[in-house]
Amino acid sequence: MSWFTATATWPFWVALLLILGIALLEGIGLLLAVSPSNAVDAWLPDFDDAEWLGRLLGWLHLGRLPSLILLLLFLTGFALFGFALQHLLLALTGHALPAVLAGVLAIPAGITTTRSLGGMLARILPRDESSAVSEHSFVGRSAIISAGHARRGLAAQARVKDQHGRTHFLMVEPDLEDELLNEGSEVLLVSKPGSFYRAIHHPYPNQPSDTTQH
Repeated sequence: MSWFTATATWPFWVALLLILGIALLEGIGLLLAVSPSNAVDAWLPDFDDAEWLGRLLGWLHLGRLPSLILLLLFLTGFALFGFALQHLLLALTGHALPAVLAGVLAIPAGITTTRSLGGMLARILPRDESSAVSEHSFVGRSAIISAGHARRGLAAQARVKDQHGRTHFLMVEPDLEDELLNEGSEVLLVSKPGSFYRAIHHPYPNQPSDTTQH
């Protein structure tokens, strides 16, 4: 039986199927003007940087990159290392490792890929909220809905500039129950009751943002 179809490689086939599934989901989201990545990030709880889990996720660049991108990096490193490991052992010894053991050994490769490639991407892609700027300082500023359509219960990504002129990407939903904030529209950030911001249609579009600190 080919090693590609052997039971020893099933964890890595699952990883590849997940990669294809996430890519397909993102593609459908593009057609529907909805961002699955943003929806997942809005659903995730806030992690305390002082706790070990928060430090670990920060080390893996969560918060600097969308969580689905980090998951794709992990799955890619995990699958490539796993396939290579099983193929090498099969060529050298005629036997592959049990699937579960090979999967465990491939986890560090996935983590390393996430850490290294995630760091490279984080330097290229715009960052989310920076710890140097208070998240509440964005309240009162204008923003542009940059990905998706925001409605109550379904946040969309918006970009906003801080007082230093740096661009940040935030998750927003309408402040009013029946309001829809379309992609490309200018909005005014009015509050931050939880993990994402509330916004309204900007009453005076194309005006400079409010620089008042909250």
